[in-house]
Amino acid sequence: MKLSYFHVAADVPEGIIPESSVVIDVLRATTTIAWALENGADSVQVFADVDELKNQAKSFQKSDRVLVGERGGKKLDGFDLGNSPLSVSPEIVRGKRVFMSTTNGTRSLHRVRESKSLYTMALPNRKVIGERLIKDNPQEIWIVGSGWEGAYSLEDSLAAGGLASFILEQNDSVQFLNDELVASIALWKTWKDDLEGCLRIASHGQRLARIGNHDDDFSCCALLDNLSVIPKQSEMGVLCAS
Repeated sequence: MKLSYFHVAADVPEGIIPESSVVIDVLRATTTIAWALENGADSVQVFADVDELKNQAKSFQKSDRVLVGERGGKKLDGFDLGNSPLSVSPEIVRGKRVFMSTTNGTRSLHRVRESKSLYTMALPNRKVIGERLIKDNPQEIWIVGSGWEGAYSLEDSLAAGGLASFILEQNDSVQFLNDELVASIALWKTWKDDLEGCLRIASHGQRLARIGNHDDDFSCCALLDNLSVIPKQSEMGVLCAS
């Protein structure tokens, strides 16, 4: 098994379709996706473009859909929810399709949407994603961070290092194909006992703190291995619990 980590969507090689990809956006898109599916959402459909989301959502009755949208950490006007894992409660999302567009995470999902197997991961579902990858044993896995508007993010690299470390503990024949992944493992070793602390010192964590009280979001996003849901792309751009 060969592993690579790409900090942001723009770093992903072009013209290659990977066997398996894992997209990470700890603060907060992939954490929100995990909780939405854990709480009974039928599916989560992701969009890089807000207008495309709105057009696609029209094909669903209002009672069968939830619009989740965020730019710059703030909820989009006219959307039901912003990008918070705490907002996608069972009462709101159960049995519905979540239409989602965020500043960073949905761009990375769009970039690797043609992967043969595509998963999303956050810290709460790290272990089950790792176990699925070990079971499937793909020849090569791309781990893709989301960053912030095209720039590196500390928290996504932390989670990438956590996933790689878990896989390595179970399979010592894993090959790391780039320095970015090796660096993420070093980051994980440094911060694995204070995940929330790492999220809070990250530039995006500080950005969230400046625009409002996100203490509960920080706590939720920093939980480790407490969810059993495996979000997997079932059709282009649509994630379901697997």
